[in-house]
Amino acid sequence: MNTLALLAPTLAAISGDSLVSAVIWIVVAALIYFVVMWGIEKVGIPEPFHKVAVALVVLVVVVLLVNALLSIAGRGFIRF
Repeated sequence: MNTLALLAPTLAAISGDSLVSAVIWIVVAALIYFVVMWGIEKVGIPEPFHKVAVALVVLVVVVLLVNALLSIAGRGFIRF
């Protein structure tokens, strides 16, 4: 079976607006990550709390990135 024929409906569903929105989400997620990580390092949280804070920041950024990738196809789970 032709792989391109299977992907054609999916490729047609991607709009320019959703692509721009996804790129904006990726940039916002990167900014959030770098600013919060800089703040965590600057404050100097004790070690057990530092690991938890870093894990939470990474979790939030991963959720935002997954949402950005899903929003390209119009199926994002976070809607504002």
